[in-house]
Amino acid sequence: MSVVDPGDLNGVVLAGSAVLLLAVAAVRLSTRAGLPSLLVYLAIGLALGEAGLGLRFEDADLTQVLGTLALAVILAEGGFTTRWDVVRPVAPLAGVLATFGVFVSVAITTSLVWLVLDVDLRTAIVLGAVASSTDAAAVFAVLRRLPIRPRLRAIVEAESGFNDPPVIILVTVVTSDAWETAGPAGIAGQVAYQLTVGVVVGVLVARVGAWVLAGSALPASGLYPLATLAIAFLAFAVAGVVGGSALMAIYVAGLVLGNSRLPHRRTTDSFVEGLAWLAQIGLFVLLGLLASPDRLLAALPTALVVGGALTLVARPLSVVLCAAPFRVRWRDQVFISWAGLRGAVPIVLATIPISVGLPGAERIFDVVFLLVVLFTLVQGPTLPAVARWTGAALPVSAYDVGIDSAPLEELDAILLQFSVPVGSRLSGVEVDELRLPRGAALALLLRDDELFVPSGRTVLRAGDHGLIATAARHRRYIERRLREVNRGGRLAEWYAALSGSEHA
Repeated sequence: MSVVDPGDLNGVVLAGSAVLLLAVAAVRLSTRAGLPSLLVYLAIGLALGEAGLGLRFEDADLTQVLGTLALAVILAEGGFTTRWDVVRPVAPLAGVLATFGVFVSVAITTSLVWLVLDVDLRTAIVLGAVASSTDAAAVFAVLRRLPIRPRLRAIVEAESGFNDPPVIILVTVVTSDAWETAGPAGIAGQVAYQLTVGVVVGVLVARVGAWVLAGSALPASGLYPLATLAIAFLAFAVAGVVGGSALMAIYVAGLVLGNSRLPHRRTTDSFVEGLAWLAQIGLFVLLGLLASPDRLLAALPTALVVGGALTLVARPLSVVLCAAPFRVRWRDQVFISWAGLRGAVPIVLATIPISVGLPGAERIFDVVFLLVVLFTLVQGPTLPAVARWTGAALPVSAYDVGIDSAPLEELDAILLQFSVPVGSRLSGVEVDELRLPRGAALALLLRDDELFVPSGRTVLRAGDHGLIATAARHRRYIERRLREVNRGGRLAEWYAALSGSEHA
């Protein structure tokens, strides 16, 4: 029986804590610089690796396992924080982009790579498939910091959540012995079966789990987030056991759980968000460690060809083919195409050829790693400008009002916290003009670091933070009313009745 040296253990914990704190601090740095945080985490991994501090890490199999689990956490959080009422209208388009669109991208990228580069067809397909999947972690991290129209954000986020499983299945099949025996029809059948099973398992497990949680009385509120995450991973495991897509199952389970009435919802939100950040940090640092900087320069020409073929040709054409039947305007198509960010998923997928011993696997990994870094450096910082040019960005007056809640379960009441953003039409509205329902009251306002109890004649200002106490049954109405006034001012209800439609 081996015993771990306490000195070694302390050293590992010290190094891990230092890296984690550095990564958390790097989020602020990357935000100020306009760069996706994944690039900073990859840089940390490279700095710790053989070209930096000299830490050697070459276990592709372990990276694949840990990477898959980290992706599962990220997808679960992405589904959990996605509102179904926003996703429902765009689900058909997102589903087409995540399936047909991905295979169009793979086909075009593969063809161009095979024609331009001196590689065999199997390698060309692997490169095309690995690079074609948009990355949920990158998309969620970047788009949720930008004021993007809800419909477009929902399309890109849902696509990034749904398109990982098809590509993972395709890469797994192409790099396995099935490449020699299964034809195109057989591969397509496997993809369809695994996706269908993943969706069904995710929905069933999450609905049963949500029902159990709603009727449970656990002794501590901190147990609810653990139980919620366990239900999501139960869907992941069950789908894998029955031959379905585990990642599709956990994303769908997260989506169902996130749109269910769960006890201690805010506690669960914070827990899942923090765990997703930890998964991103660990995943990208690990991938940075696995990379060998001395080999990357040789992979640069190939990375530019693959990335250029995908970003400038394959991705735009796939979006046009998928979006045209849905009558999406061309400027929105440009934004959807440019917002298809790459990140952890392609790099994790690039470890699959290494683990199965595919010829030229290390070169595939180097090409994909470099491709992700280079094109993220281009797409990430330019995305806000593209959003403004295409009209995807919200005008200042349309920024959503931030609303948070905390339950008072013994009183069947709730506290709603909201903020008044700059440019919001809530600014200038009197408290009485909010027309809160009976049993609800704006109890406190924080303005210029001063906390006070407002009267009905108090006028809201930009930068105010308010706290509303209300019966739990009024929560949805109050949230809807705040958002209406945020967009339309004190006459929001009259404007809605005049137009006969809701703001998109």
